[in-house]
Amino acid sequence: MEISAAQVKELREKTGAGMMDCKKALSETNGDLTQAIDWLREKGIAKSAKKESRIAAEGLANIYIKDNRAVILEVNSETDFVSKNEEFTSMIDTIGNTILNSDVNTLDEALELSTTDGTIKDLIIAKTAKIGEKLSLRRIEVVNKNSDEVFGAYLHMGGKIAVLSLLKGANEEVAKDVSMQAAAMRPEYVFIDDVPEDVLNKEREVQKELAMNEGKPEDIALKMVEGRIKKYFKEICLAEQQFIKDSDITVNDYVKKNNGEIIKVIRYEVGEGMEKRNENFAEEVMNQIKGN
Repeated sequence: MEISAAQVKELREKTGAGMMDCKKALSETNGDLTQAIDWLREKGIAKSAKKESRIAAEGLANIYIKDNRAVILEVNSETDFVSKNEEFTSMIDTIGNTILNSDVNTLDEALELSTTDGTIKDLIIAKTAKIGEKLSLRRIEVVNKNSDEVFGAYLHMGGKIAVLSLLKGANEEVAKDVSMQAAAMRPEYVFIDDVPEDVLNKEREVQKELAMNEGKPEDIALKMVEGRIKKYFKEICLAEQQFIKDSDITVNDYVKKNNGEIIKVIRYEVGEGMEKRNENFAEEVMNQIKGN
């Protein structure tokens, strides 16, 4: 019998399974929705929908570059164990290359891109069911460059940290050095102008209180604050940091010496800002064995 798009849509909403899996399930059960749900459950495909509430704060970040276009992304799993799984890493490559060879620029658009296994969203759902953990494409950023610009890509700890730099002028080696600096030193911002006014005002208040508590008069304390703010910028702003390979100069100085200018730096650290799982490894393995 002919399966309608409305039937497929309803089954997808009820099970979270991919479009092709839903269509096959309905075909196998002559369009019976209840039997199709059971068919998917028996195949282990519908299980993925139950994993949506679980915490996926492990995983990998990666960078894909082709000509003047680059993509940096983070794909999460529940455990570090799965992030080393070849099927998981292969899925990430499929996602990254699919986005790279498209013209989309946002996460929502990326999820609807077609692969050989349905959309990227369908692919993730199918792999979630097969691997047995919640998987998710957390974030992406697409960067397009001009002919006088260069990309610098660096992966640290096998993809736990990924940094993509874009420089005007200079060369790829210099751009990669900038990315390595960002990976190692964890800057919160690239330039001083990137620091929000409220963050800066709060830091000034903190430093003023510290100086006053040291017994300094207010006028002296205010002068001390400005000196400490300059030091603060050297800690949190990539361009102002001491360059790792030559502590006598800043990162910005290094790039300028090589006839370059920092345009953009994107740093992804897997799981940053996310709630982490509290189970220990033994509990984690037992949960997998029990099928939780």
